Amino acid sequence: MKVRIFVYPGSFDPITNGHLDIIKRASELCDKLIVAVLVNNSKKPVFSLEERVELIECAVEGIDNVEVESFTGLLIDFMKKKNATVIVKGLRAVSDFEYELQMALLNKKLDHNVETLFMMTNINYSFLSSSSVRELAKHNGNIDGLVPDCIIDKVLKRLRSN
Repeated sequence: MKVRIFVYPGSFDPITNGHLDIIKRASELCDKLIVAVLVNNSKKPVFSLEERVELIECAVEGIDNVEVESFTGLLIDFMKKKNATVIVKGLRAVSDFEYELQMALLNKKLDHNVETLFMMTNINYSFLSSSSVRELAKHNGNIDGLVPDCIIDKVLKRLRSN
C-alpha cells in the first residue's frame, strides 16, 4: 500500500492559528504531513529557521502524523527527496489564489506526479497573517487566539524586545 505524503510549505514567521487549522485538516487527508519551513532569501524573518521549526513543533505536538522539517532550494526537489506527492496550500482570499495557481502550474510542469491541494482557510482566520501577528505584537496588541497558546510568550518576548 502506497503511503500518502503531503507537504505544507511556508515561512511560518511565526506560525498562526490559521496555519495550524490547515495543518490539522490536511493531516486528516494523508498518512504523513510534513510541515516544511523554507528559507526564503527575499524575506528577512524575525525568527531564525531553527526557532520557527521549534515553534511549529510546539504547536503540532499531539498530531501524530505531522513532522516538521526545514529546507532550502526548490520545493519540488524537497518533494522528490521525501517521496511526497501533494503540496498543501492555504488560501485566504482571491489574491492568494492568483500567486498560488502560478506556483502550482510551475510545480506541475517540473514534476507531473505532484499535485497541489488548495484548502480554504477557516473563516475565523481569513484576516490572519504572520505579518499582522508580528505588527500587533510589536505594538503591544493582543495576539491571544491568533497564534497557538504554547508560543504566545515566545512571540511577545521576541517582538516586544526589538
